[in-house]
Amino acid sequence: MSSIEIGAITFACVFGGALLGILVGPKLPQHHLTPETKDVVRLAMALVGTIGALVLSFFITSAKNYHDRQVNELTQMSAKVVVLGHILQFYGPEAAPARQSLRAIVGQMLLTTWPGEQRENAQIPRQTVPAEEFYNQVEGLAPKEDKQRIMQSQASGLLISVGEVRWLMVEEAALKINPLVILVLDFWLTCLFVSWGLYSPRNATALTALFVTALSVSAAILLIVELYTPYSGILRVSSAPLRFAYETLAQ
Repeated sequence: MSSIEIGAITFACVFGGALLGILVGPKLPQHHLTPETKDVVRLAMALVGTIGALVLSFFITSAKNYHDRQVNELTQMSAKVVVLGHILQFYGPEAAPARQSLRAIVGQMLLTTWPGEQRENAQIPRQTVPAEEFYNQVEGLAPKEDKQRIMQSQASGLLISVGEVRWLMVEEAALKINPLVILVLDFWLTCLFVSWGLYSPRNATALTALFVTALSVSAAILLIVELYTPYSGILRVSSAPLRFAYETLAQ
């Protein structure tokens, strides 16, 4: 289910709850409308609202940190790929096949991770080079002097480091927000809006205020889901760092 669908469901629940409260409120018996009853409802919903606000703010912060971490890891990996490409270039003509394989791997990563960027991907040839083959090409280099031996050692270290960051990104990208969290948040928010609707005045200003508030909390839920899906949806991570690395490897 997409973030927009989840946000729409949240909006339907919370604003529908407010409308339900507005419809039910006038039909309540008089003893349910006493000041004491209203105070109890307000106190109970204040507790629910406080818990909901704390949980919502926690998940927004957590999702933002997760998204930022993905951006940082992509930038870090892209920078290491550029350095690795330069080391292979300085090594000499013997490392040219390994450098071409590295560029092919980066191109394949761009095609699979950002398939929606068709215009940018149009110039990337669709070829697959196994990571094991690239590793064997780097390890199979035969240094003829100390300078090349040092570069091969540096390239091997960077290659392992790039692989570690890449697999870390893959593992973290597989993390998804638990649907139960969204369900519980929707339940809390719906209860809160029902209570507001029960004692809300029946006029356009109050209805507009409830509509805007429902839209805001739904946008917060949408934002959380979006931030937890960094390579899809609206707020996807930019491919610019990796594309820069791909273009640099062509030089």
